[in-house]
Amino acid sequence: MRIVLLGAPGSGKGTQAQRLAERTGIPQISTGDLLRAAVARGTELGIKAKAAMDEGRLVDDALVLGMIRERLAEPDTRAGFILDGFPRNLVQAAALDGLLAELKQPLDAVVQFEVDRAELVKRISGRRTCADCACVFNVLTSPPTGAAAICPRTGAPHRLIQRADDNEATVAERLRVYEEKTRPLIAFYQSRGLLRAIDAEGQVDAVTERLGVALGLAPRPAAAARKGAAAKRPPRRKPARPARRRRPAARAEKRRPAPKKVPARAARKKRAGGPRTRKPPARRRARR
Repeated sequence: MRIVLLGAPGSGKGTQAQRLAERTGIPQISTGDLLRAAVARGTELGIKAKAAMDEGRLVDDALVLGMIRERLAEPDTRAGFILDGFPRNLVQAAALDGLLAELKQPLDAVVQFEVDRAELVKRISGRRTCADCACVFNVLTSPPTGAAAICPRTGAPHRLIQRADDNEATVAERLRVYEEKTRPLIAFYQSRGLLRAIDAEGQVDAVTERLGVALGLAPRPAAAARKGAAAKRPPRRKPARPARRRRPAARAEKRRPAPKKVPARAARKKRAGGPRTRKPPARRRARR
């Protein structure tokens, strides 16, 4: 599966790209991460990119495309990839189409993350990145808690830092550049039948589910189990009313003893008036 995630800065593309990579096993390719790595190494590309990133401007298209070409040549991208933050303008989109056609790896889907502007400003100002594993968090909406508070690379708590281009001074400029340069990509990919838009506001887990539905992925095991349990749950029944207790009778009637059983023969004698007596024999008349 070859996917592009589109959206304004702070729309949650990075967080959802990480989750999607874990779920599908295909790599996340973030141009921002590639550029920041070049900046950290102090390469010629990194030096040029740093000035543009600190001012909220876009990096030169040719440099970014060259980095993408090198990354797509690595073996872990054969099963697919998730492009996060690229392309950012129509020139990059056309160049990416040519590169993917050359590699015979056309895109399968482009997902647009829709978020209100006020929410974007809140997200960007609260965003923090782990200096060791590059995981993205937000101290206002999704801070690292529980098992997620431990860095998988160091085994210690995340070392959270704020990117230079995430401060409030550059947010307005970044959003202006997005509206001018990146938003036209919506119509570009819509005309190719690749665009799918999702509501990217709300809980992170809810956005993850919407993204999975947009891409036609099977529900996650936990979500499927919750739906199955809800379907199997029997309908609620009203509790039965307690039985009414009968009032005791004012006076308890004395039970009469049951009549004794009498043999049938004795019963017949009793009805006949007692035992039968034989009549004395008639005396013979004396002969005179």
